[in-house]
Amino acid sequence: MLSNWKPSRIYYGWWIVGASVLVAMYAGGVVFYGFTAIFEPIANDMGWSYAQISLAASLRGLELGLLAPLTGILTDRLGPRRLIFSGALITAVGLFLLSRTTSLAMFYGAFALIAVGMSATTLTVLMTAVANWFRLRVSIASGIANSGFGLAGLLVPVIVKLLEIYDWRMTMAILAAGMLIVVTPLSLIFRHRPEQYGYQLDGLKEAPAPSTARITTRPPTELKIGLVQALKSIAFWRIAATYMVHVTIISSIITHIMPYLSSIGIARTRAGLVAMAIPLMSIGGRLGFGWLADKRDRRRVIAGTFGMVTLGLLCLAYAPNAGFWLLIPFLFLFGTGYGGSTTVRPSIVSEYFGRSNFGSIFGFIVGINALGGIAGPWLAGWVYDTWGSYQGIWLTYTGLAVVAMLLIFNISRVKMTRESESGV
Repeated sequence: MLSNWKPSRIYYGWWIVGASVLVAMYAGGVVFYGFTAIFEPIANDMGWSYAQISLAASLRGLELGLLAPLTGILTDRLGPRRLIFSGALITAVGLFLLSRTTSLAMFYGAFALIAVGMSATTLTVLMTAVANWFRLRVSIASGIANSGFGLAGLLVPVIVKLLEIYDWRMTMAILAAGMLIVVTPLSLIFRHRPEQYGYQLDGLKEAPAPSTARITTRPPTELKIGLVQALKSIAFWRIAATYMVHVTIISSIITHIMPYLSSIGIARTRAGLVAMAIPLMSIGGRLGFGWLADKRDRRRVIAGTFGMVTLGLLCLAYAPNAGFWLLIPFLFLFGTGYGGSTTVRPSIVSEYFGRSNFGSIFGFIVGINALGGIAGPWLAGWVYDTWGSYQGIWLTYTGLAVVAMLLIFNISRVKMTRESESGV
């Protein structure tokens, strides 16, 4: 059986990384990046306003954020396989229900099911699964797994083509079937912790000795910080605040990049290419900064990624004044920076709080971060509706990115206590 398969040469953790790439690519492409393509067909067919449809997306983000702590706790207790399998089933049901929707209430209900399914299928569960199998290589492993979300941008043209061949209802039904065909078999590859299957972390034959060559001040023994102690620590809240800024900026750009480019005179076809290029450019950051974070102080690495995001936002804000050529450095700086920042988030959580309660702690951080995903896009839209320009919000976000750099740059470690060792 696939669930009992144990390859002899390749460390099993890398199979989990590979499965995470494919799950993230399909689920992320269908639910996050692909819905932009079907908004207009739904509005035209059902006669709903963009505000009504956008509310469903905001509710999806709210529900995903609220469920992240719960899915983190469940992943720690049950392992990722059951969650990903059941999440794929629930997401498929939600997508199929969306294809049959006849009312706004049914539409919102479908999105609620999709949010429940995706919370058990994507970020928190996948990153916990990877972090449980790696320590010395956790950043590069997370970077490779995270690259699936970057590759998800490639599915947008596929969804657009399906919409050209079929209507949006048939397209949703096809994507629901794809969820069952692609994700449910991949879920069987996932396993909980390496020790349960006779492996050592990182595939080593024996536990690694402390390295004197590491530049960071990581302790030689593995941390076991409990959820309660983590929530009481300053480090937890500084990491959570840093990444709430990250999600605020990223969700705003992803949501408003095409309206912004259209507002400054760029054709929708070219704006669509820019929108697709952002997640693709992030792949380099996910892999490059993932590799770098395993060799350098992760706090400095994250600060560096926010520096790139800051410069990218400045290029985006001043493109109408200085010239559209600034979109090229924007794509490189912003895409690479946000991809790198995304990748190092699970590894710095693992470094500062350990693996034993990683899912619970990471889930709470993702839940807090989701507040930025809810507020950011709405705030950017309100700024444009009020002043007729996005430039002010992009410049505001550059300031927030600098604040995030300062928050993460010198966070202190959490000391283990007897409570933390017991998992409290």
